[in-house]
Amino acid sequence: MAPQRFHEQFDQIQRSMPDVPLAMGPDDAAEFLYEKGVVLARDGEEARIVEDTVRAHFTATTGLVADQVRRAGAETNRTGVTRIRVGDPNHGDRTGDRAVGHALRALREAEGRAGRRLVSRNHVVSTTNANSCNPCEPLPALLTQTPNPQPAVGSYDPDTAVSVLVMDTGLVHDYRSYPLLDRVQGDPQLAETDTDGILQQYVGHGTFIAGLIAAVAPNTDITVTNTMNDAGAILESEFGGKLFEAVDRHGWPDVISLSAGTSNGSADGLLAVEAFMDALRDQSTLLVAAAGNNGSATSFWPAACADLPGYENTVLSVGALRSDGEYGACFTNHGSWVKVYAPGEQLIGALAGFDAPVPYVYQHTTYDACRFGFTYACTCQYPRHTGVLTDTGTTGPGKPDQVMFEGFAQWSGTSFATPIVAGLVADRMTTHQEPDPRTAGTRLLENISEYAEVRGTAVPALRPASWQPVPVVRLATTA
Repeated sequence: MAPQRFHEQFDQIQRSMPDVPLAMGPDDAAEFLYEKGVVLARDGEEARIVEDTVRAHFTATTGLVADQVRRAGAETNRTGVTRIRVGDPNHGDRTGDRAVGHALRALREAEGRAGRRLVSRNHVVSTTNANSCNPCEPLPALLTQTPNPQPAVGSYDPDTAVSVLVMDTGLVHDYRSYPLLDRVQGDPQLAETDTDGILQQYVGHGTFIAGLIAAVAPNTDITVTNTMNDAGAILESEFGGKLFEAVDRHGWPDVISLSAGTSNGSADGLLAVEAFMDALRDQSTLLVAAAGNNGSATSFWPAACADLPGYENTVLSVGALRSDGEYGACFTNHGSWVKVYAPGEQLIGALAGFDAPVPYVYQHTTYDACRFGFTYACTCQYPRHTGVLTDTGTTGPGKPDQVMFEGFAQWSGTSFATPIVAGLVADRMTTHQEPDPRTAGTRLLENISEYAEVRGTAVPALRPASWQPVPVVRLATTA
């Protein structure tokens, strides 16, 4: 991954969370982002053990301050975790947090005896990636381009419609001006533009996803939340609560489409999402979750729960195919925990600006090579626009390119393969009259007859009939 791209995205998320100092981890690696100065522990006795153990460790370690160790939030809440302050969040820089690192090490012996994790960083859950690096920015679709996938033939019946809850960035103000979305409901996207009228980054993400589901599965009732409104990001400790709030408000749906998550350097899931995942297991809802955009086999949560005992039929993890549908997109995460792949590159759908064109400014440097080393013109190196950032992430000369969205956009990411699979599950429920979404998801996978190649491995692939492949462009070889 290009370091300047990571730091740019880091700055963007940090600006969206100005009161929460962030660091990248583990240690100085750019695998995920987390809150500085704080760790998470389960409520009750485990939180007391963590607090006491960390305080004792800090007392015995030169350079650490034990009197900063204290509870930093409510001792009990619905997520089942509490935040524990372990250091000054404003100390140090973005490359790591010494206090958090020592707090985690202090619990290793206790975790070994318990046989499970007792403490965790407070990770940033993001719609972009484990390391907050989106594969590409949206591009305005050409006037000659039509939606891809095209809206499937089918009718809407309010008595049999499949309910789909999209946990995302919300809906743009004029989304109903696109007929395919006229029945969609949900939260508004906040702060669509800045004071100059420029469309903010990740605005339209939730709208785009809703349009993909509606195109693949016409007999659906779609609700979009703005849970991920801060540049597509939220702290893990808050995310668990927001999941509960969503189902309290809208009810448990047939399908949850979640194009967000994070890696955490662990074989376990996210501590602050455990309570929701336990509640989910007791429902009939199917969670369709994105596998992430880091081109890695490292587990990405909560999608990787699909590989945990007891969640095999509860979570369906989705990777992305490239534009021709034959191989995995260069950015998609992969591995045995990813259960199916669907088109996720150069898709075309509704974003913003149906009532009036909306400008968007690119502020990215030009990329001349794929950061994952692929030989085709993969979307992780686009848009190829010269912006105002230098290779070191500092402001340089030059005016950012500005484009206009007038409705449809072309966008790539594992984020968008996910709603295609959610839509296919919903469509199977309608066409096969299968009322149970988990049964529909299981049978959808059992009946797969098409495969693609991802990192040299044949994997199951779902390609909607209304989706059309787009030829890939080969990069010129250099001497």
